[in-house]
Amino acid sequence: MSLLQSTPIVFDPYDYAFQEDPYPVYRRCRDEDPLHHNAEHDFWVLTRHADIQQAMRSEGTYSNAMGVSIDKSAWGPDAHKVMSFLGMDPPRQQRLRSLVSKGFTPRRVRELGPRIQQLTDHYLDQCLERGTFDWITDFAGRLPMDVISEMMGVPEADRIEVRRLADLVVHREPGVHDVPQAGMEASLELVVYYADMVEQRKKRPTEDLTSALLAAEIDGDRLTDEEIIAFLFLMVVAGNETTTKLLGHALFHLTRHPEQYDRVFADPAQPDDLVVPWIEETLRYDTSSQMVARHLLADVELHGKVAPQGSKVLLVLGAANRDDRVFSDPDRYDIFRDKDEVAQLLSFGGGRHFCLGANLARLEAQIALRELVRRVRHVEVDHDLSVRVHSINVRGFASVPVRMETR
Repeated sequence: MSLLQSTPIVFDPYDYAFQEDPYPVYRRCRDEDPLHHNAEHDFWVLTRHADIQQAMRSEGTYSNAMGVSIDKSAWGPDAHKVMSFLGMDPPRQQRLRSLVSKGFTPRRVRELGPRIQQLTDHYLDQCLERGTFDWITDFAGRLPMDVISEMMGVPEADRIEVRRLADLVVHREPGVHDVPQAGMEASLELVVYYADMVEQRKKRPTEDLTSALLAAEIDGDRLTDEEIIAFLFLMVVAGNETTTKLLGHALFHLTRHPEQYDRVFADPAQPDDLVVPWIEETLRYDTSSQMVARHLLADVELHGKVAPQGSKVLLVLGAANRDDRVFSDPDRYDIFRDKDEVAQLLSFGGGRHFCLGANLARLEAQIALRELVRRVRHVEVDHDLSVRVHSINVRGFASVPVRMETR
């Protein structure tokens, strides 16, 4: 341990080895250097739960106005053009979020339940008929994309291409410390696609989210086309990608813990529903959204160091969720973890920027995983052949090969 601690901490979110398992580095930062500075890329890192929670809830210091990604091409005053209200501070953020929420109400989310169930049945039918398939490619990557697409009004014929573009937006190449060219081109294609969709809905309104956003109004204030396009872009990247990764992590981690797996799949009619704690512990243990950036509007002094005004700071949600100051034995995956502990997870952020799609993500995961438990007797995951995506903000799998036997 002394030898490990004598070596410098290397917190490099662009490094593929770091992306494979960042948690040992997170632990060292929390214990040894809780306000860590990466001199090469010139950003600061917060990893303790208390510090991150305070940063997300405080006003006037940790700004979103430059965006939430440390990538050079994504960082700047125009970040809101693709990150919507995630790239804004109050009062602009409050105005836009209030308007967008008109088309994203809890009732609208609840009404999606029957359609999520239909889509789940459709894809599970195809997968279980084959028995051996890829959990991400054939199910977890398709269900959230269809849900988001149907909400927005993206035709079925376009969804595979839209998902391909969304994957390119978050993918990072080795040695490239910025959005790669393919990601920039994919972003532009998505913006053009949604601009065309907005024009179509202006001429012929429908019952989808895009039309609802065009109609949203508060005291005569309405969304501009640019604001709607940015929100649709955010939805397909954040809403689709993170739910896919949640479903991937849920199956991957549960099947590595046979006793917990046996309990979940023991009886499809079990009175104590273990699917919800399964989802919540997955969100804590290996969250899809690992880190978000902030721009400091004032000096921040913590733990004997000062991050100066104007700095980039990474709030590492994935590290906060493994903080042993909050969670007992945090590196243990335990779906039976105390509910009061699990309630402290920061996977969906906090404060003004708490994830607008949190309820939808949970609803999709609950419907999908409950149906899986109801229909499947045995699951085998090839953990060794599972392949992670390479991204600085999003953590999850591109491929999880599985074999399933029905009940």
